[in-house]
Amino acid sequence: MSENTPRPGSPVRGSRSGKPIMALFDLLGRSWALGVLWQLSESALTFRQLQERCESVSPTVLNKRLKELRASGLISHDGTGYCLTALGKELFELLKPFGAWSVKWSSAL
Repeated sequence: MSENTPRPGSPVRGSRSGKPIMALFDLLGRSWALGVLWQLSESALTFRQLQERCESVSPTVLNKRLKELRASGLISHDGTGYCLTALGKELFELLKPFGAWSVKWSSAL
């Protein structure tokens, strides 16, 4: 894993012990990490396609997130573009209900 990639068992933001859930929250809490996962949920995308879909993300930040997500085993590059791994797809299925919930939350506000 990259030196700065959150890793279970190592200190991360919010946890000196690096509990797995805290390492995951640290990774997903980084700018554009969730956006990249969300965009890759339907199909593989090239760097340029991801950059377009993530609107205001800088190439530097996108490159950093892609490296971290790859090092974490959530995405890979299949030769045509970036895609979710089996672990990444499993995580996305757990996150997907938040999309529907956020619409209800938005209406409630």
